[in-house]
Amino acid sequence: MLVIFDLDGTLLDTIDDLAAATNHALGVCGFPVRSVEACRQFVGNGVYKLLERALPEDARTPQNIADMRKAFFAYYDEHLTDETRPYEGIEQLFTTLQTRGIKLAVCSNKYQRATQHLMAHFFPTIQFACVLGQQENMALKPHPQMVDEILRITQEKKENCIYVGDSDVDMQTAQNAGVKACAVTWGFRSREELAAYRPAYLVDSPAQILMLPEIQRNNQSA
Repeated sequence: MLVIFDLDGTLLDTIDDLAAATNHALGVCGFPVRSVEACRQFVGNGVYKLLERALPEDARTPQNIADMRKAFFAYYDEHLTDETRPYEGIEQLFTTLQTRGIKLAVCSNKYQRATQHLMAHFFPTIQFACVLGQQENMALKPHPQMVDEILRITQEKKENCIYVGDSDVDMQTAQNAGVKACAVTWGFRSREELAAYRPAYLVDSPAQILMLPEIQRNNQSA
């Protein structure tokens, strides 16, 4: 069995560092900064969309976004672990799933370099079958390409996969990929927003993931 996890808002609370990098880029480029809560609503579709949404509406030009991206990457690469922390219970969840022989993967719209760095930094003892972030020739979520690639690499069937995420983008990704979705309520979107997508499961803590029927069946057959 395979469990695929989103990163930001699902495994790690990254919003303070994302907001700091966004506001650094806005300041460098001469634009007003945004609140952390505003930035929380901007994330989910990759850095380009984050910065586009953070800019004033009349300033969302390709050149401004390109300038912002340069400043954002330079800052975030140096500060991506300043305030970021795993959500309570995530490390124990990983350890338990790994002990049960369940394959673990990460599927994120965060750029690949940062995705790999964060996973290695916060979960050094966990063996992931695949860690995929934004990269060339790979469509961003909610396109199913990254999930399809993870299924190919792990040689798992869709019916043996659960996709875990905290956002509308994640719910759409699972739907587009044809895999079961498990929505988590501790991230960047509300329970109501997530429930509207009718995920197979809606959980309030990492421990509840261990109680999902598929996980329980895998434990019994291990």
